[in-house]
This record gives sequence, C-alpha cells and structure tokens, in this order.
Amino acid sequence: MSNERYVDYLRKQHIKIGNNVFFRNPKTVYIDPTRPSLIEIGDNVRFLDGFTLLTHDFITKVFMNLYDEFVPSSGKVVIGNNVYFTRKCTVLKGVTIGDNCIFGYGSTITRDIPANSVAIGSPAKVICTVEEYYQKRCKKSIEEAFVYARSIKEQYGRMPVIEDFWEEFPLFVSGSEMDKYPAHFVHTMEIQLDSALMNWKKNHKAVFRDFDEFIERAFADTPNS
Repeated sequence: MSNERYVDYLRKQHIKIGNNVFFRNPKTVYIDPTRPSLIEIGDNVRFLDGFTLLTHDFITKVFMNLYDEFVPSSGKVVIGNNVYFTRKCTVLKGVTIGDNCIFGYGSTITRDIPANSVAIGSPAKVICTVEEYYQKRCKKSIEEAFVYARSIKEQYGRMPVIEDFWEEFPLFVSGSEMDKYPAHFVHTMEIQLDSALMNWKKNHKAVFRDFDEFIERAFADTPNS
C-alpha cells in the first residue's frame, strides 16, 4: 500500500490527520483502530518502518483472572507538527507529543514529550533540544561527509564524483544553484524537504564554494596525512 492510500485509509477511519504526513512503509505500521477519535496527528509528521501507536491495552485479562473484574484502559494520543519517528518507534496511550520533535531508533514513548525535543530510549527520555541537536549535526555532518569521500577512494580506488553524494551535496551546493546539478539531487530534496523546499532554495548557503573545494578539504583533512 502506498503512503497516499494509507493516509486516505486512516482518514476514512475518522482519525484526525494533518497535511504532508508520510509513512515510509505502511505495511510495517500498526495504528490502533479501536478508538480512532482518540488519535490526532499534525502536519509534516514522518514515520519510518515498524511504527506502532496504541490507544488502549488489555491488561485487564490479568485482573479478570485474579479479581473477576473487567477494568478498561484507554487514552488519547496527540502528535504535534513536524515530528520525526525513526525505525521501530512505539507511542503508548495517553501521550501528547509537542511540535518539532525527533525520536531515535526503537524509542517507546510512554509519557508526554515537550515541543522542540530530541528523545530516545525505552522508555523514551529527552536528551537535548532540537536546537542543540541541530547545531551538533551541522558540525558533525561535515566530518562525516569527509569520511565518506575518503572511503570512496579507499574502497574503489578512484576519486569521488559529484553523483556519489545523494545527501551531502548541500555542503557544496547553495540553494540558488541547486538547479544546475544532477536531477537526483532535486529528487532527494523534494523527498526530504517537501513544502519547505522553496525556502531552502532561497536561504541555504553552502559551506564550501563548490564541489572541488569540498573534495580538496576532505583529503587535506585526512588523518595522518
């Protein structure tokens, strides 16, 4: 099932779901269908493989056997705008997630997470703000791109070419120059940025003057060189 068909299916189940919501692999997703009125998903939310959302549990089976009583259990789940779930994340009942949040691999969200947070773990805990993580990634991404460039030379015995860089290219391509480069760059940005693409093209300034300067720096900064 495609993302579009899955989102349409959820809306037909009367789940409140915003715009530009993306499920990478709907076949691996489970969203509790028993109480659709308890689910709200905002705009620009991205779900990777293995996502689970529950609005209830059935632990009352234990109570039935032990106390001969049926005790229902349910809770509302609210996911804000601009939230990113990496693989195998689970959101349990009664949880509200604020805007602009990122969840690491395998996170189990058991309690409210405030806006502008990066969280990971089971149960998920906030490890930093999105602003702190953004500043860290801006620096780290350059080091990682250099390592990738050098690995091409080491592994294949050739110098890197611009087509090797599907996601690293913003380091050496300003937004205003994006249309000059191969089509797969445009495709990558359309997937990653969606409606924000126009603002990116208007405002992004590359760290390096061009691809040649990026490669020169990558190999000049080679360890033990």
